[in-house]
Amino acid sequence: MRFSDTLKMAWSGITVHRNRSLLTVLGIVIGITSVMAVMSLGDGAQTLIVGQIEKFGPTNIFVLPGRRPNGPTGAEGTLLNDSLTLKDFQDLGNAANVPDAVRIVPFVFGYVTSAYGSNTYDAMTIGSTGYMEKNFDLSVGEGRFFDDTDVTSKSRVAVIGSTVKDQLFGNEDPIGEKVKLKDQKFTVIGVIAPQGQASFVDFNKAVLAPYTAVQDDILGVRYFNRLIVEASSVATVPNVVRDVETLLRNNHNISDPSKDDFFIETQEDLVSQVQTITSILTVLLTAVAAISLLVGGVGIMNIMLVSVTERTREIGLRKALGATNGNVLTQFLAEALLLTFAGGTFGIALGILVTWGGVYAALHFANLDLPFVISMNGAILALGVSFAIGIGFGFFPARRAAQKNPVESLYNE
Repeated sequence: MRFSDTLKMAWSGITVHRNRSLLTVLGIVIGITSVMAVMSLGDGAQTLIVGQIEKFGPTNIFVLPGRRPNGPTGAEGTLLNDSLTLKDFQDLGNAANVPDAVRIVPFVFGYVTSAYGSNTYDAMTIGSTGYMEKNFDLSVGEGRFFDDTDVTSKSRVAVIGSTVKDQLFGNEDPIGEKVKLKDQKFTVIGVIAPQGQASFVDFNKAVLAPYTAVQDDILGVRYFNRLIVEASSVATVPNVVRDVETLLRNNHNISDPSKDDFFIETQEDLVSQVQTITSILTVLLTAVAAISLLVGGVGIMNIMLVSVTERTREIGLRKALGATNGNVLTQFLAEALLLTFAGGTFGIALGILVTWGGVYAALHFANLDLPFVISMNGAILALGVSFAIGIGFGFFPARRAAQKNPVESLYNE
């Protein structure tokens, strides 16, 4: 029998019971849609985070307090650690100590209630130097950013995010007005242009000020939460890392590297960690979504078994007219494959639509500029799994049909 004839007969067998076939395919569609959407959104999230990290440039080296975190609890501990001191910052800025470093940018931060009149807003308050504008690729929509003079003179000036402006000032012009940050008055000198949320900080909801003022007047601390050391070139990054480690160990009287109270990350380290974490999460979520594929496969096997029982006479007549076991097996297996192929195709299309919906929702409801990415690996996996389910769950019903005795089949009918 020609393959085209087999496909025609398989299609005819499916369309006899259209509603039942559609319900059977639905299980596969849901499973493939889930897998496709999870993998695509996972790839999009990874692209977003990696892109935000790469904005810092490959020459930036991040120095963080505390021991290198091994999980969420450890990560929280690094935010509260006070091991990076003012002396560390000053010594790192000495060219004799780190000759290949061109710039040291300090960061301190914490949530502080900002107030203007009767309006209040809890905002992430970040203290740094004027160079952070370039570090985070910020754009000032109104006014100006603070500069080195403001830092040196401990000026109580602030640059606020667009959301902070809306919450505190509404339609009023905030430039030149004073806001209270922990009962200290800061003059607003700039407003950050609205932007999508970065992977680390939503600057729309932040207040930025010179670190000297934030340390002394707001947070009351003498340490730093982060130090960014900029190397002179990509080639000198290893040298800078080595020099920073040596200096900090000397400053902190550490002779055993395993007892470091700080850790260092480069852009390459951060990208690798992000890719590993997002890949693991995507695999886990995909595995959960794939459970529905198994359910869909069981549904196909069940329907095919029912179909074999209902078509006993047809099988008997075909075999009495010369059809071989192989012909019958091929026909029923083709029906299962057609069902799963249709489910896989519609699932991929619906998965792309769901992915677009997720990207749209992220942008309009979470202000997260998630890129729209279609996972080709997800599409290939979806089609491969569809065929595997068709063969795996369709073989037993097809084999059962092929082994039916034509005489008994006609007699039972």
